[in-house]
Amino acid sequence: MELKEILAVSGYPGLYKFVAQSTRGVIVESLADGKRMNVPSNARVSSMTDIAVFTDGEDKPLADVFTAFYTHNDGKSTIGHKEPSATIEATFGAIVPDYDPDRVHLSDMKKIIQWYNTLVTAGMTEFKLPEEPEKQES
Repeated sequence: MELKEILAVSGYPGLYKFVAQSTRGVIVESLADGKRMNVPSNARVSSMTDIAVFTDGEDKPLADVFTAFYTHNDGKSTIGHKEPSATIEATFGAIVPDYDPDRVHLSDMKKIIQWYNTLVTAGMTEFKLPEEPEKQES
């Protein structure tokens, strides 16, 4: 399972693995319970590789944030997303010290922590962005 196959679907809790394209949308499988469902084509679907965290410099891809969490926690789950706000902000700040506190809200931190824990529970150990093909000069 690669990070590019993992999807977040607006309006549906949790993360989903891409299974197939259907005539009316996308077929996905829940990472939590393994149930499959059809997501309509008008739903907002985001791949984990398309999401980034606002920082003081350039935006940091979610794959890099997940890798930092994985390294910080020695490959184990991190704190729960229902911990007190101060605990979540302190933990997130320790792992991603350059995040922009004006644009990264507590709800974003909770979602990232929940996603990370879901991926680790599902057995994911590498959070790499897909390599871009090299451009050939003409």
